[in-house]
Amino acid sequence: MQFPESWLRTFCNPPLSTQELADTLTMAGLEVEELAPVAPPFTKIVVGEIKEAVQHPNADRLRVCQVDVGQGALLNIVCGAPNARVGIRIPCALVGAELPPGEDGKPFLIKVGKLRGVESQGMLCSARELKLSEDHGGLLELPLDAPLGQDIRQYLNLDDTLFTLKLTPNLAHCLSVYGVAREVAALTGAPLLAPTFPTTAVGNDSTVPVTISAPDLCGRFSGRVVRNVNTQAKTPQWMVDRLARCGQRSVSPLVDISNYVMFELGRPSHIFDLDKIHGGLDVRWGKAGETLKLLNGNTVALDEKVGVIADERQVESLAGIMGGDATAVSDDTRNIYVEAAFWWPKSVAGRSRRYNFSTDAGHRFERGVDPQFTVEHIERITQLIIDICGTPETSCGPITDQQARMPQAAPVTLRVARANKVVGMPLSQVQCADALRRLGLPVTEGEGTVTVTPPSYRFDLQIEEDLIEEVARMVGYNNLPHTPPQAPITAKIRAEAQRSPFAVRRALAAMGYQETINFSFVEERWEHELAGNPNPIKLLNPIASQMSVMRSSLLGSLLQVLKFNVARKAPRVRVFELGRVFLRDATVKSTDSTVEGFDQPMRVAGLASGGADTLQWGRKEQAVDFFDVKGDVEALLAPLQASFVPAQHPAMHPGRCAQVLVAGQSIGFVGELHPKWRQSYELPSAPILFELELDAVLARKVPSFESVAKFQPVQRDIAVVVDDAVTHAALMQAIHAAPTQGLLRDAQLFDVYRPKVEKGAPAQDRSLAVRLTLNSDEATLTEEQIEAAVSAVVSNLQTSVGARQRV
Repeated sequence: MQFPESWLRTFCNPPLSTQELADTLTMAGLEVEELAPVAPPFTKIVVGEIKEAVQHPNADRLRVCQVDVGQGALLNIVCGAPNARVGIRIPCALVGAELPPGEDGKPFLIKVGKLRGVESQGMLCSARELKLSEDHGGLLELPLDAPLGQDIRQYLNLDDTLFTLKLTPNLAHCLSVYGVAREVAALTGAPLLAPTFPTTAVGNDSTVPVTISAPDLCGRFSGRVVRNVNTQAKTPQWMVDRLARCGQRSVSPLVDISNYVMFELGRPSHIFDLDKIHGGLDVRWGKAGETLKLLNGNTVALDEKVGVIADERQVESLAGIMGGDATAVSDDTRNIYVEAAFWWPKSVAGRSRRYNFSTDAGHRFERGVDPQFTVEHIERITQLIIDICGTPETSCGPITDQQARMPQAAPVTLRVARANKVVGMPLSQVQCADALRRLGLPVTEGEGTVTVTPPSYRFDLQIEEDLIEEVARMVGYNNLPHTPPQAPITAKIRAEAQRSPFAVRRALAAMGYQETINFSFVEERWEHELAGNPNPIKLLNPIASQMSVMRSSLLGSLLQVLKFNVARKAPRVRVFELGRVFLRDATVKSTDSTVEGFDQPMRVAGLASGGADTLQWGRKEQAVDFFDVKGDVEALLAPLQASFVPAQHPAMHPGRCAQVLVAGQSIGFVGELHPKWRQSYELPSAPILFELELDAVLARKVPSFESVAKFQPVQRDIAVVVDDAVTHAALMQAIHAAPTQGLLRDAQLFDVYRPKVEKGAPAQDRSLAVRLTLNSDEATLTEEQIEAAVSAVVSNLQTSVGARQRV
């Protein structure tokens, strides 16, 4: 909410500076988000009057004006504004004046100069040149009673400050200047000037019959007929200025008056063109099929959940939100009907958002507007209408007031002991009662308790904690004690045998993968095809039809990312994701971090497609294959040793898929995308995918110290012939299980040879060449030790995997 400081001080003027007032409001929960001057700094600009204006002899669009600024002699000023004419009073910048800075950030200095050969002794200013508005249609015309020679800053009160409050939803009673003033009076003890509402004389007996058919929509409806008003009157400058400083532009006098009272007292109202109302008004819920053209030009479809004001022919207004175009006042309006009502907050809340717009009236009504003063506020609106739009023939009808169902305030009790515990400082019953009385709340004291019956404008006081908050606000949040936490604070140190998810991200990024973040809800087809999940967890209210189930695998999301990139001609894609999956598990119980019946583990998954290397010249381009990604998985798990065994996975190629094992436990899969899914997703090549349990990836061995061998290692190559079914893992396990007396340090497979076979013939044995690295920490190895170790390896290969040494 935005308003000028000067308007606030007309209701309550505490002996505080602007900044002190802002700090006081902020510390009471009414956060002052911004303090801004009404106008930028400028000097030596005064009120002047054009006494003479003649055509410039050398320019068609310039006029030479004689301007009186109250200094005796007239100033000769050349002006190009289209409205420069005799008799108007305008801002005049004298020689030596500084205008607000321009786009270059430097102030504009006024000097004596010549324009097309005619001397100009100053400058006549527009509102835009003074940075008061964006209006550049001509000179800023001032009222004819503006005192000549008076500084324009003083005359227009430009040294005022704009307050912008960031109010929480429970502070609806502060959505007006008077409401904020009421808070200031409570906080500072300064007197509050309450507005008075003199009764307007009744000059005719005209009324509009009103029926409240929906008491759950409208609790009170008041209205008055005013005849023979001048809707073409001009809104007074003081009202235009105050509205502008509240962020509201001037529209027409009747609209301006309605808006002014809303900002002043927090009372949204509506003014109908009386002659456009057919018969009486009915306050009811809308009906399916009805439509309404609003004042903003939009036509909205209505239903039974939207409140309306209708006459005998059509709907005329959207209740509590915006009026209709059919009964809008115009320059031809002569007779009006002024309405002020109490709309139940729940009947207005969310309705404007259904139609993708919001209004100041709806913002207030959905938070609660005081139902007690509808008649008094109509008197205030009436008086302004008579003062601004009145004519000798203007007459007012009696105010009609219907109270269908008024809110009943329930007493709320505050326990002083409870307040002490919640606020965290000792408070006496006297302090609590005094704080609440300063807010204008009716207080009844008991033994250790204070009971309040909330006034009609306080919709937020419903439970004990609401009163405790009011006490804390009056005490001042800055006066609350600084109490350190009583529980010891200890750093949560990650175990040395575990690394962080961030470290996993860094490791994958170092391998050339890029992280993606995807939705946890996915297309149901992905679950059936890629996860083999016939019964996925379905969402009750999906945000889109293609996001209807919770994922049990990350692979579908990565394939969608690949398809997106391939469609944009990306030749090489490497992506990964760390995310949560959702599985049905009856053993899971509800806790603060789990939901009964559902397991939600974290996983890490990756995908590689395209070239194995980025574009380079060193070797021939080669597509990424199973062994490239298998190596990435091994590097990610290192120093843990992973083993890979052939397996089946719904998303992967039956013959190019492996289960990843660590310490004999399955932690995931790695493999090539199944051909039918490659065809289904229209991919140019089959990507390689992996998906692992994140907890297994985070585990690592605690580093331990080992001395570097002082003696030279020895390498020996052996070649063995094994059955084609013998895996690399089985081969390595047999080698390392050989009794080499601790001399075997490493074994690397470096060659595989398969003899050519006829097409369709069964697979034959294959030859595997392995390089053994031997070493000792005690002495240089002898030939006998080397031969004994190699023989032990060959012997164990023979017994374990049926190998025979090749000669």
